[in-house]
Amino acid sequence: MPHFSPLHVRGGRQRLRRLARHRRRAMAAGLALTAAVLAAAGPADAERKRPGDSAAAVTTTETDTGGRDRARRAPRLVTAPVRIADAATARLLRPGDRVDVVAAEDPALGGRGAPRVVASAARVTEVPEVADGTAEGGALVVLSVPRRTAARLAGASATARLAVTLR
Repeated sequence: MPHFSPLHVRGGRQRLRRLARHRRRAMAAGLALTAAVLAAAGPADAERKRPGDSAAAVTTTETDTGGRDRARRAPRLVTAPVRIADAATARLLRPGDRVDVVAAEDPALGGRGAPRVVASAARVTEVPEVADGTAEGGALVVLSVPRRTAARLAGASATARLAVTLR
């Protein structure tokens, strides 16, 4: 076998020196890469995040009648406490359930209309424990709904008895 001279890589020492001089850039690049990976991974449990925490609402696309895609902003969600008439129904609910809220106007409060759906597909965020002796007054349920629906719920609770139906 013939004798070969040692192999020398050009600029090897220069690269090490340059890397040592630019430690700040290397550290910043590493931190940026770590932040990008964490942002892409997202929260482990997205359902536990409170609605309305993000600055921007989620956008979705839908196709209009002309076949064009339009961007549509999802409504900003708020939490709305709702007192339903039947406390036993509240024991059936769990956080994450979807419910419809139905208002049946109370004749004692001057209402004569038929029952109507006030909120559709509202997400249950919390079901507080019912204290002993307060079951005849109904039960409190906390729902995540758009702001306009929360206003309708508050108005309906003043003149009607509210009930929920599970979806």
